[in-house]
Amino acid sequence: MNPYNAPLAEMRFLLEKVFNAPKTWSEMPAMAESVDMDTAAAILDEADKISRELIHPINRSGDEQGVRHEADKVITPDGYKAVYDQYAEGGWVGLCGDPELGGMGMPKMLGVLVDEMAYSACNAFTLYGSLTAGAALAIHAHGTEEIKQQYLPMLYSGEWSGAMDMTEPQAGSDLRNIRTKAVPNDDGSYNITGSKIFITGGDHDLTENVIHLVLAKLPNTSGISLFLVPKIKVNDDNSLGEANGVTVGSIEHKMGLKGSATCVMNFDDAEGYLIGRPNRGLVCMFTMMNYERLAIGIQGLGTSQAAYQMAADYAKERTQGVAAGGSPTGAAADPIIVHGDVRRMLLTIRTLTEAGRALSVYTGQQLDLAKYADDSDIKAKASRYVGLLTPVSKAFLSDRGLDAAIMAQQVFGGHGYIRETGIEQLVRDTRIAQIYEGTNGIQAIDFLGRKVTGDNVAALNEFVAEQVDNINGYSHVTDSDKAKVLALLENLIQVANHVNDNKLKQPGLINSCAVDFLDAFGYTLYGCFWLAMVDAANDHEDASFTLQKTQLSRFYFDKLLAKADFHLSQVKLGDESIMQMDANLF
Repeated sequence: MNPYNAPLAEMRFLLEKVFNAPKTWSEMPAMAESVDMDTAAAILDEADKISRELIHPINRSGDEQGVRHEADKVITPDGYKAVYDQYAEGGWVGLCGDPELGGMGMPKMLGVLVDEMAYSACNAFTLYGSLTAGAALAIHAHGTEEIKQQYLPMLYSGEWSGAMDMTEPQAGSDLRNIRTKAVPNDDGSYNITGSKIFITGGDHDLTENVIHLVLAKLPNTSGISLFLVPKIKVNDDNSLGEANGVTVGSIEHKMGLKGSATCVMNFDDAEGYLIGRPNRGLVCMFTMMNYERLAIGIQGLGTSQAAYQMAADYAKERTQGVAAGGSPTGAAADPIIVHGDVRRMLLTIRTLTEAGRALSVYTGQQLDLAKYADDSDIKAKASRYVGLLTPVSKAFLSDRGLDAAIMAQQVFGGHGYIRETGIEQLVRDTRIAQIYEGTNGIQAIDFLGRKVTGDNVAALNEFVAEQVDNINGYSHVTDSDKAKVLALLENLIQVANHVNDNKLKQPGLINSCAVDFLDAFGYTLYGCFWLAMVDAANDHEDASFTLQKTQLSRFYFDKLLAKADFHLSQVKLGDESIMQMDANLF
């Protein structure tokens, strides 16, 4: 079994030196007294220990055994229940939850790092807690005070878990066609009837109750509403009552994530409670969806880190061939780390992973500011940035996560294709991250169509202007690297304006070029983060840390940043060659 060790020095560096988390926290009354760098470091250390010693050991065995559906029970792999109990007892499910209702009240920019460790250790196991945290967030934002008091403490404690029930066989990305019905009762509750598919954590044996957030339609309406539907009814004293008409039709047999229960859920006059206003269910559900989209991006990031560690360790041990200029030791075979192509793959994975971690922490910081900042202007700006960055975090991090897993598998050569090395499981487990919680193509369309051109490029202009100011303030990076990123930011705005000016005349334009635009933004933003990291590492107490950042940055600017120009060139070419062929010719 390959060991996992969290990159704690990198994580602390980002929090303290790059994004100045202590200052951010000190200026938010809700955080000022609850967290500082000492607290954050202690949490990271403990999360590393739990991920390494508890979660990672069940990764391979859980994949081998998988989830079972027997009679009316869904049974997780051996060891999952014991590990989950310890994980929940430690307060990790409610790490960022409301402390007045049993959560730990930690900031999201710390929470994303804890999430990354858990995903690096075991993708499948981590999903259970992630869905619960997302459900709690939606309930906290939109539920009545009574519902919050009754359900949130049990969700934060991990005694109950949460699930998100949206998709139906005929309604995937387009939810207007859902058929699940909600009939009102005299006591204010609703009877929910229908079926949902692809429900992650829909049922399992880790908790005594599963709290479903279900999209359904009220009678005589086309709008969609959101309902809280417990698997087992909850009495007024929070004890569990009778079964609630919530059953599992089957479990999906998947390419990966075999330890995660993906269920077909049936609701037969199940008792439910309205969350938010009638016909506004998608607005409420998107509170959870946006959380999950960031979490799934971090799934890709966690996979990248795990893949890098496995491949780098293997490359330093596996001997094959000799260095291009002859073996430096005179050996008959050198470790494959001496070969340029292996180094290219490892450096690509590492530079994308470290910049991706910066993206996750920065997005977490904006979420914290949007929620806790005292200044209304700061709060509003952070909310705009969260809207801009959420689809990018989900799509770019998960796309690069799969790329990383495949490149790492390539480093292993033939050994990467067999199960014993463990790298093929990472490829299988992370493939879904590009698909669920809204496919990455849809994320890109949301990004370009709504977040960039929806306000006539106002939010993007604001964001880019701030990045330009940051870059001009760096004093420990090369002028040429600054110039490259500044030129890309200018080009990004020009291309965004071109799309905005032509979106009505060319109705297929946004849909056709959205992925290229998102990727261009992602590679450019990573350039911004590499400048920030190199500048912040200039006076690091560890000289080797500074050297690594400088050399990694050199690789990114020499070999990867140019991908942004390529993707922008594709956007400029428009949609004609994509849309011209008649559908019958495909």
